[in-house]
Amino acid sequence: MRIQDMIEGRKEWRAHMARVKALPQDYQIVYKEIQRYLIKVGPVELSEGTELLSGIVDLFEEGAAGGQYVLDVTGRDVAAFCDELIKDSKTYADLYQEYLEQKK
Repeated sequence: MRIQDMIEGRKEWRAHMARVKALPQDYQIVYKEIQRYLIKVGPVELSEGTELLSGIVDLFEEGAAGGQYVLDVTGRDVAAFCDELIKDSKTYADLYQEYLEQKK
């Protein structure tokens, strides 16, 4: 990875987090929980940029602008909301399983 790519990635992340900090407090709390959950589950696309997380912020910004409570946007089961977002995504566990199957 080039230094310029790292700088651009850092700028992109800072801009993303500025959007998160502009959300109402309840949205920020749920966003951080979603972020933690996704890091644990490990969808591969999470390491390829902020597209997935930016989509969540887009959804949250719309909900906040519409005066919705955050759990009206995600539903009461936030983990199920996350699972639905990444249901078609490969995880690192999937990649590892494929690797093990190739080794057989």
